[in-house]
Amino acid sequence: MLEPQESELTRQSHVLRALGSPFVADVLAAGARQLHHAPATAGMLADWPDDPSSAAVAMRFNAALHALARRDTPPVLGSLYRGDHGDVDQALREALAGHDEFIAGWMRDPPQTNEVGRAAAIMAALLAVRRRFPLPVELLELGSSAGLNLNMAHYAYDLGGVTAGKLDSAVRIVPEWRGAAPPAGPVDVLAARGADLQPLDPRDLETCERLMAYVFVDQPARAARLSQALALARRHPPAIAREDAATWLAGELAEPAADGRVRVVFHSMVMQYVGSADRRRLAESIAAAGAMADRKRPLAWIGFEWNAARTRVELRLTCWPTGDARLLAICHPYGAWVHWLAEDNEGSSRTA
Repeated sequence: MLEPQESELTRQSHVLRALGSPFVADVLAAGARQLHHAPATAGMLADWPDDPSSAAVAMRFNAALHALARRDTPPVLGSLYRGDHGDVDQALREALAGHDEFIAGWMRDPPQTNEVGRAAAIMAALLAVRRRFPLPVELLELGSSAGLNLNMAHYAYDLGGVTAGKLDSAVRIVPEWRGAAPPAGPVDVLAARGADLQPLDPRDLETCERLMAYVFVDQPARAARLSQALALARRHPPAIAREDAATWLAGELAEPAADGRVRVVFHSMVMQYVGSADRRRLAESIAAAGAMADRKRPLAWIGFEWNAARTRVELRLTCWPTGDARLLAICHPYGAWVHWLAEDNEGSSRTA
């Protein structure tokens, strides 16, 4: 019988196969079978201090192997990832036996995907905000990583036929769109800044390699888009504070809001890594700022996160001064598709 943490690799293998990544699914399944060749990694997984699913341990494991494959270390793993052979178990056995400490070391750090595909859903939510409040926006991002989504105004979007952003951008995001299109209109971003405990520098080659390793090897379009977004971030460096999200946001929202703009707090696939105490602090800071908002200085909160049962990713929007909250869409975890639920241009949504 598999150990519980080994079963997590197997479980995520089934999830990834359903999400359309069969190669990664095969890697995770073989990893579960061959994990006994890597005692340090196996021990780390056996002693994982919290929920391995919430901590995305399977994604950390896969990214460590992808990082090794990108270095052609060992060669049998590199050749597997290039499609030169199909013996997944042999490649995983050699990688785990020969690079156990590297894999365990890699897995100690939280995932860093900074997936720009999620920016499409965030932009759609900004269009809903723009219809509600026809004002320019100021973006405040929690868990910014390398800040690639702080540059969302520099990307081009096709959202169910509604275009947005810079249409001539090299970073073009066109998710599969389900349901009605979001409301059309311009989104004018006046400022964008964020916070992260360990912000990544897109100018650093090692950082770029880490981000690229988290892209599934059987999704080359994602890899190409990430490479283009990193290049753009080197030309337009995002503003990221090295600070925990709760403390940073409390300071940002304590500053009086400017008239004639919408302050927008947003985050994508971050809350699973935030402790319950900090989640409460974040919610309290946002609620306090919302209580001070008015039509000249509105506040919006956009979340792209797993639901509590981790059965689906939800795009949610709360707006002040009214404080009304809406489910705008159900989304693919990496933004590959968006099922828009809004029934009208104000962003109201049907129950899903």
